[in-house]
Amino acid sequence: AHPPELEPGPLRDLIEFPADDVEVVREPRECRTLEPGVPDEGKLDARVRDAVQVYTEDWLVVRRKYQRLSTMYSPNTAERHRQRQRVLPRQVFELDEARYHLEELKRRSPSLDDTPRGSWASSVFDLKNSVADPLLPALLEHTAMEELDRGNEELRKENRHPELLALFPAPDEDEAVERCSLPEVPREHFGQRILVKCLSLKFEIEIEPIFGTLALYDIKEKKKISENFYFDLNSDQVKGLLRAPGGHPAISTLARSAIFSITHPSPDIFLVIKLEKVLQQGDIGDCCEPYMVMKETDAAKNKEKLEKLRGAAEQFCSRLGRYRMPFAWTAIHLLNIVSTAGSLERDPADAESGEPRRGTWNERKRRTLERMSAGEELCSFASFRPATLTVTNFFKQEGDRLSAEDLYKFLADMRRPSSLLRRLRPITAQLKVDISPAPESPHYCLSPELLHVKPYPDPRVRPTKEILEFPAHEVYVPHTTYRNLLYVYPQSLNFSSRQGSVRNIAVKVQFMAGEDPSQALPVIFGKSSCSEFTKDAYTAVVYHNRCPEFYEEFKLWLPPALTDNHHLLFTFYHVSCQPKQNAPLETPVGYTWVPLLQHGRLRTGPLCLPVSVEKPPPSYSVLTPDVQLPGMKWVDNHKGVFHVELLAVSSVHTQDPALDKFFTLGHVLEESHFPVRLRDAVLTESNVEGELRASVAGLRGAGLGPLLAHCHQVLDKLLLLIARPPIIGGQIVNLGRTAFEAMAVMVNQIHQGLEASQGQHHHNPLLAAYIHFAFRLPAEPPPTGDGELGGAAIQCATLSRATGRPASLHLSRSKSISNSNPDLATTPGSPDDEVQQILGSKGIDRSHSWVNSAYAPGGPRAVLRRNPPSSTREETSSPRGVTPLVLPAVPPAPGNRPAVSSQLLHEELALQWVVSTGAVREAVIRQAWFFFRLLVSSLALHLHQAQKLEAPRRQRFPSRFVDDIAALVGTVSIEIASRYQKDVGLVEHLNSSLAFFLNDLLSLMDRGFVFSLVRLYYKQIGSRLPSAQNPPALVALRVDFLRIVCSHEHYVSLNLPWHNLSPPASPSPSVSSATSQGSAFSSPAQDQRVAGMFELSGPYRRQHFLVGLVLTELALILEPDAEGVFFLHKKVISALHNLLCSHDADVRYAAPPVRAHVAQLYLPLLNIVLDALPQLYDFTENHSPRGRLVTVPGDEGDSDSGTISQSVAMAIAGSPLRGWALTRLSPQPPRPAGTLSAEASRTLLACVLWVLKNGDAGVLHSWCAELPPLHLGRLLDLLYVCVACFEYKGRKAFERISSLAFKKSLDMKARLEEAILGTVGARQEMVRRSRERSPLGGQESVRWRKNLAHWRPNSDKVDKSREEVEQEVLVEGNLATEASLVVLDTLEIIVQTVLLAEAKESALDGVLRVLLHSMACTPSAAFLQHCFASQRALVSKFPEMLFEEDTELCADLCLRLLRHCSSRVAAIRAHASASLYLLMRQNFEIGHNFARVKMQVTMSLSSLVGTSSNFNEEHLRRSLKTILSYAEEDAGLRDSSFVQDLVFNLHMILTDTVKMKEHQEDPEMLIDLMYRTQESWLPAPCSDHQPRSLLLPARGSRLTARLRQGVSSNVLEESAVSDDVLAPDEEGICSGKFFTELGLVGLLEQAAAFFTLGGLYEAVNEVYKILIPIYEANREFKKLAALHGKLQDAFGKISSQSAGWEVGHACVCMCACPRPPQPGVCSTLTVPVPPIASPPAWSGLPGGMVCF
Repeated sequence: AHPPELEPGPLRDLIEFPADDVEVVREPRECRTLEPGVPDEGKLDARVRDAVQVYTEDWLVVRRKYQRLSTMYSPNTAERHRQRQRVLPRQVFELDEARYHLEELKRRSPSLDDTPRGSWASSVFDLKNSVADPLLPALLEHTAMEELDRGNEELRKENRHPELLALFPAPDEDEAVERCSLPEVPREHFGQRILVKCLSLKFEIEIEPIFGTLALYDIKEKKKISENFYFDLNSDQVKGLLRAPGGHPAISTLARSAIFSITHPSPDIFLVIKLEKVLQQGDIGDCCEPYMVMKETDAAKNKEKLEKLRGAAEQFCSRLGRYRMPFAWTAIHLLNIVSTAGSLERDPADAESGEPRRGTWNERKRRTLERMSAGEELCSFASFRPATLTVTNFFKQEGDRLSAEDLYKFLADMRRPSSLLRRLRPITAQLKVDISPAPESPHYCLSPELLHVKPYPDPRVRPTKEILEFPAHEVYVPHTTYRNLLYVYPQSLNFSSRQGSVRNIAVKVQFMAGEDPSQALPVIFGKSSCSEFTKDAYTAVVYHNRCPEFYEEFKLWLPPALTDNHHLLFTFYHVSCQPKQNAPLETPVGYTWVPLLQHGRLRTGPLCLPVSVEKPPPSYSVLTPDVQLPGMKWVDNHKGVFHVELLAVSSVHTQDPALDKFFTLGHVLEESHFPVRLRDAVLTESNVEGELRASVAGLRGAGLGPLLAHCHQVLDKLLLLIARPPIIGGQIVNLGRTAFEAMAVMVNQIHQGLEASQGQHHHNPLLAAYIHFAFRLPAEPPPTGDGELGGAAIQCATLSRATGRPASLHLSRSKSISNSNPDLATTPGSPDDEVQQILGSKGIDRSHSWVNSAYAPGGPRAVLRRNPPSSTREETSSPRGVTPLVLPAVPPAPGNRPAVSSQLLHEELALQWVVSTGAVREAVIRQAWFFFRLLVSSLALHLHQAQKLEAPRRQRFPSRFVDDIAALVGTVSIEIASRYQKDVGLVEHLNSSLAFFLNDLLSLMDRGFVFSLVRLYYKQIGSRLPSAQNPPALVALRVDFLRIVCSHEHYVSLNLPWHNLSPPASPSPSVSSATSQGSAFSSPAQDQRVAGMFELSGPYRRQHFLVGLVLTELALILEPDAEGVFFLHKKVISALHNLLCSHDADVRYAAPPVRAHVAQLYLPLLNIVLDALPQLYDFTENHSPRGRLVTVPGDEGDSDSGTISQSVAMAIAGSPLRGWALTRLSPQPPRPAGTLSAEASRTLLACVLWVLKNGDAGVLHSWCAELPPLHLGRLLDLLYVCVACFEYKGRKAFERISSLAFKKSLDMKARLEEAILGTVGARQEMVRRSRERSPLGGQESVRWRKNLAHWRPNSDKVDKSREEVEQEVLVEGNLATEASLVVLDTLEIIVQTVLLAEAKESALDGVLRVLLHSMACTPSAAFLQHCFASQRALVSKFPEMLFEEDTELCADLCLRLLRHCSSRVAAIRAHASASLYLLMRQNFEIGHNFARVKMQVTMSLSSLVGTSSNFNEEHLRRSLKTILSYAEEDAGLRDSSFVQDLVFNLHMILTDTVKMKEHQEDPEMLIDLMYRTQESWLPAPCSDHQPRSLLLPARGSRLTARLRQGVSSNVLEESAVSDDVLAPDEEGICSGKFFTELGLVGLLEQAAAFFTLGGLYEAVNEVYKILIPIYEANREFKKLAALHGKLQDAFGKISSQSAGWEVGHACVCMCACPRPPQPGVCSTLTVPVPPIASPPAWSGLPGGMVCF
């Protein structure tokens, strides 16, 4: 039932499984021709009838309606991402704007004369006359916090990109193991097609008709690779010399253009042109002489000779018009046509104006190699420029060299430079031929059977003929169309011993249906300018030759029903060329024949036949001429004198003995007419079973070509034998096992034979196409009428089939012995307990070293706990819909067998697989994908035919079949687990095949049962992990398996998402579905803790099974103690990334509420990543010297070490921090061996942001509210890392990456050139590859690892265009903006939850630090506007955070705001100015003074001006003017002058500091400016020194007075500050938590360390004088011991170096000053030091803190 609150809509569709998911569709078979091309229905032979049915019935396709939405068929590719990135707004970044305006700013920088005057009055005057930025509306109005937050949230939601991962690079396609493609529809095979048009044929003289023939020959294979094409280019006047006996010629014989197909392109292919003429008296040479001697220019001179020749030709045409004689020939080398015409593979820019694109070096090299090479691999006729040739030279035919062997010799000789043929005198002619690539769908085309190919608009147009190809090598494709052609090739005749006048011999060929002359059938195709079909045909006559050779080809259309009387009759005639009185034109001189059927098989191949002198006697057709008939006279004493070859191109006749026998016996059983003669044997009911078994087993001896050509019929017959065992004599002949074995061997044979053409996942595309399109369930037998085989036949055969299972499977259900496997006997027994345990198990064995972890059963996180035994069957097993029948163990007597011959195919397939053994089992395992697909298709078709697709899933299949499937999956899982190292390739394919099988079962069977199969697989793999030699390989297989299963299009529905955005009280005890329409889901409960939705707990994984497995794999692989799993990191994270990408791209989840439900499935990902936070790549290392500070649990006590970290010291001194901690701060520890790479970390963080972006805000709010302080700190640390990870690098970075990729391409070019030139040997190449290869195991040997490299965008493509770089920059900018906005949304949620939190102050500190970090990471203008709005709201809610506690937060905020106040982007300046003004006002409203803000703003301005290279004072003046405008507009501060005074003071300091930068070379001016700046309390001399924190903030602390007094006598004088600042006690400037005794200790320890590094040992003593009393008071004796040890070392060094020293002074500046000390500038501290001959480099000290 559905919950009442769910109305029909996307949300309900998300939860429910669609009812119309699986459908069976009949797709009409495409017919290329207008006519069907099959024989008319009538009395057809059984073989022909079956063939016609196979070639004409529509395709039956099982289709999953929504499968296109899965990643199997809609993968997340880079191209798909680019389509979704087309419309993106351009983000404005300060980084890019600075680059654009750098030159302009240099030109516009103020000179000395333009610099404002240095007085206070002039500063006020200049600032008041400046131009302000537009003020933000309603900024000064007092608005309720709730309304302000609501308005900010609405603004953040505007113009947001809905698909975060569409902006992220697409998942790695190398990991896309789930990707599939639908098989192509079986079609008739065509190779590369060329169109040849015969335009004209012209000789020097035109006296008689000339007829031409075209054909292709491959001289390397010595084979004719096409049938003949006959053309007639004679003029109508010349054609009139021949009297057409049949009236007008058929239009099909008038074709002058032909399309040739070339499957195997080769440089050895020739287009051979042969010419014939009408037979006339004389030798070939005599008849050719006029054509060689006479010229067209001498027509007037030779007029009489021409007239005489025309008269003779007219006589011969009228008398001998039906006979031909050889005339001339020539050949065209096709490779020359392609190479001279040029390739069509040009760049598109070549044809356009402007500079042509040359292409990359690799492309140019490839084209060069294609042009230079004449190899078969690079020879292609698919694309070349059309060429029109004029052939001018023909060679005369020689009567004694007409054979094919002679032709091959001539063609080979033509390729030689010094060809003998070129020395011969040619026949001059002009034959114009146009050769071009054939169009895709040519018009007016005829098939080889003369059928009209679509499109054929007008039947009266001269057609183009498709010429049938005889491939040089066998083409392995199934027949898909009806074709039944026979080619007859007379080759030679030897009548040398024949007596009588036998010289001009012609052979007449006839196809006879009987022995009467009238039974000659018109099935011989006509040649040119004649009728379409004829009853007889003649060979060409060689004048006066008793042993002629022939080159003719006769094409015949075979009748569909052949009988024993059908034969070819050859009649030999002597043709009388000279007319004699009372002498016949032709005299028969011999006869021979060929019966076409021999033992029921079509007779083909080369034959050598004896020739009878006399006419054959009656009934000769059933015998062969080899039989010595009494009373007949034979030529040469009955020896074979006539050589002829028969070639059948037939999709009906297999021409294979094994296949013929198999089909013949199948037809015999169908007809059930016994006895039947099969060859020399007589089949009866008693011996037909043995013959049938032998024929099925004999299929393994069939040739691969015929077997594959007829594989559809063979597979149909084998499946028919499995599902419908034949009944012979009333008894069932169970051939299931035999047929299954034959099918396994056949499929394996096809795979091995076509190894090179395997598709994805090692699948054979031809077999895959059969299952997808041609497979159908065997038809039910017609009713017998005796009442015994009624409607209960199927049920009886299904439920009571006598089948046994091996005892090892423990699945026997008291069944009898199977006829399919009589050697296997079983005994009655109960269901096996082990199987129940396997199916009920919810556990994964985690006992392996790196798998055994907190997630293991019994561990603290309890990954995949086992269920109580009581719920096992309920969860994992389908209810038995049918009570099992208990049958006797002994099979019934034959007489008592039930007369049932129909069984369910899927049940038989599963059973036969389970019981298979030996070689058959191995064959099935190797081609498991085929049998899995076959099972799925038969399941779907059965449900469709039985109308069970709407039935509840638990009731669709009987329990016995469910057990068989479980046993099958268990068996295959064991094979995977046991053979993963021995047969790596096999196991990978088997693993993926099993995963695809379970993926398919999710759409057909009970999903709870399928999940139990997944658990069974996990159990088998997990049991092998502890003892596995290479555990990562097994885990990789498991991850690939899970990724494929999860690629189901209803993956979200299968995970049973909660229908309400709240956790369930108790997850459903069963994940199985009740019906095909609905899914089980949990009812919500309000008392359930929200944290349960974020934990990878047992209830969560039972409710969300598949996503639970995915996240469990991720949690396991991210464990710190995982070893050698670098490649697994990428694999698991890529699987998760791929799933989230598919959700983003799925239109069903586009609505935000729906996507929130989807994101809810992945909430535990947040906790997983929080736990793995220390292992993530440190993206923050570019922002702080020692990297990111992570939150670690610990005590707040003092460290045992003698010194504290630099970061802590900087924090004590008030320096801004990039990292932070809640309890204690420590540097990030060294990364363990399992640390994620930058690429993997970035992908994982993108997944986290996806969950945060799409998750329900209310759920995230509740979760954050319940997080303990430590976990909340980790979450903030995670957000901090996300900001740094997705920081925008700038356009310049992308251009630099592109240039680096180009350099890489040059390196590849050099390596390729080395390989071509042979300078790099195979050994060196092998060594290089072995070093680069990442092995599956043994990661210690890897020399280069991705996890050690910084992330960079994938830019392997060379020569990126400017548009591509611009698009990358655009996408990266939008990604950085969206990622920062997601972080900001999460921060807002955290802020809303910390009001009642325990560690409120720490959490708010962390939120503000993340905000400050996001301000610093080159943010976009769009993000900064929202960021400043959130910052203003945060300061308004919690002002005490800045003004009463952390000084460094206030300092950092002021620095960030001032930095953005100097931005070149007006929108950024406007918001930064607004934030800075509100900060001042807030400080004023709290304490009515500006002390803290004034000091921090002043210090920040000093740091900004001194350190920023892109700083521009003009923009900052505008911002100061804007702040002044706010103060003038603000009624609350209008009467106060504090803001104005501060702004004017800042402006004057800004002006003076800018002047200081300009007067670097003028010491006097510089000192004056510094003095005035110091009067305004601005420590400009150290503004560019990073560690200003060592002295400046400490000036306000009384605790440092003694240190200063002891170290330097003039320190107080030099550190004088203005009176308004030196009042720390009253104003609380130094009241932060770092200004404590502990903070001072840390500062002093660090100062002593730096003094030691600088060699200032006297100063070390003064520092330790302050520290010793503190340690003594705290009784820290361990630290005292270390301190005195350091003092001893210092005094020792002083005494050792004191000899020869002269007391002097040098400047000691607590900074990293890059220049020598300046008088009056760097005299902050003065100590006595010895004179130094060669002082060290100013900036060479570690840490950059002390120089002298």
